[in-house]
Amino acid sequence: MLSKNIGPRSFRVLLVYSPRLLIVESVGENVQDLKEGDSVIPIFLPDCTECIDCTSKKSNSCSQFQFKVSPWMLRDGTSRFTTIDGETLYHFLSVSSFAEYTVVDIANVTKIDPRVPPNRACLFSCGVSTGVGAALKTANVEQGSTVVIFGLGGIGLAVAEGARICGASRIIGVDINTDKFEIGKQFGVTDFVDSNSYGDKPISQVINEMTNGGADYCFECVGMGTLVQEAYACCRKGWGKTIVVGVDKPGALLTFKSLDILHLGKTIMGSLFGGLKPKSDIPLLVKRYLDKELELDKFVTHEVSFQHINTAFDLLVEGKSLRCVIWMDE
Repeated sequence: MLSKNIGPRSFRVLLVYSPRLLIVESVGENVQDLKEGDSVIPIFLPDCTECIDCTSKKSNSCSQFQFKVSPWMLRDGTSRFTTIDGETLYHFLSVSSFAEYTVVDIANVTKIDPRVPPNRACLFSCGVSTGVGAALKTANVEQGSTVVIFGLGGIGLAVAEGARICGASRIIGVDINTDKFEIGKQFGVTDFVDSNSYGDKPISQVINEMTNGGADYCFECVGMGTLVQEAYACCRKGWGKTIVVGVDKPGALLTFKSLDILHLGKTIMGSLFGGLKPKSDIPLLVKRYLDKELELDKFVTHEVSFQHINTAFDLLVEGKSLRCVIWMDE
């Protein structure tokens, strides 16, 4: 059992996961943008709406509350959770969403149209938004362009969905799981490269041959430095963009030749949460969903009750699930 105390600081919101919506149960006295009963989603990336980064169109990295993996509330380094015996429990990524009730900072909450069902609204909190945003906002994929995606998991397929929406004419998926090609077709993937089937031949060479010199946009969605370098090697000289979406292990390094950076004119960039600003960009994605432009339904392959959460993880590890929705009340 968790305490439901918002606490002495007043920029916090208490959320309850109802059978139908993610609902604001109560708010602190300085919370003005939300009220009791509002439908919201929690998002790990803070958006204070006030700092130089949050008020700029160029960044989604809040300078007032830097994103970090921390067990505490982001404003004062405390926890709002205790067990029934008074033992401190910790916050995960500032949202702690594996609970019936959670306390979050207003910077980590985004209001959402209540017409979106909860088993679709939850997809906007991270994975799908990250991939779609990487294509739409970070890369700004152009109509008729060629896109390569390294890794066709949930994030990579969300990149494909974003590239499809942007009008990319060719979307090449690279993966070691050949089952992903049939799945990828639903998201606009036009070509598939099995990276295990070319022996010692670099995948970047395969892609360069397929595209007559490289793709316009290459996305690394696995989290491996070697794949980032392969992606950079097969994006087109002069204007090609390599977008890093995958999360590598801490301390991992990338190595590029200085003269290649100078001579080839390519761009490499990171895309945390798809470059999206939670409070302003998520409502735009929601509108795309309600307008049937963004096809969320195909991302949800399984739905389970909370007591079967380990089944959800097994499906993920085995590569049998794109997104598994976990219901708290079933």
